[in-house]
Amino acid sequence: MRCHGALVDIRGVGVLLLGPSGIGKSECALELVQRGCRLVADDVVELERTAQGEILGRAPETLRHAMEIRGLGILSVSDLFGPEAVRETARVDLICRLDPPGDASAYERVGIERPTEAIEGVDLPCLVLPARPAGNMATVVEVAARDHALRARGVNAAALLDARIRAAMERT
Repeated sequence: MRCHGALVDIRGVGVLLLGPSGIGKSECALELVQRGCRLVADDVVELERTAQGEILGRAPETLRHAMEIRGLGILSVSDLFGPEAVRETARVDLICRLDPPGDASAYERVGIERPTEAIEGVDLPCLVLPARPAGNMATVVEVAARDHALRARGVNAAALLDARIRAAMERT
């Protein structure tokens, strides 16, 4: 299956950036590459389910290591940032949907449980993030990837805070 988005490896967490055209997926991926993350695909991401039930993503051969930035045109990420700035494939661990800002009540505020979205029959955690003008989406996406890695190790900040609040309420 193919989708319109970008796939970036953020410290070992494969993050699939999705959203409408022009929302800033490529610019977010570019900022992440500047921070030392690795680009897998921009604009078109080929996704396939493995026999182990994981989703792997890659760029089509013709687009590999290329990125389109409005106002600049086509860039070669491997030539600009070096071969360590790109990967051929990555497992998709987390989906971040960049969303035009709208009703603030529609966005997750606590995050004890992560909503999921199915790709090729595999449920993956999916965050809907409001893409604000002048906001730094790369920071939010990088923190989302770090939080995902912590959750995989059993550390859920929202659940821990909830438990502390409930314990304090029981003491009063």
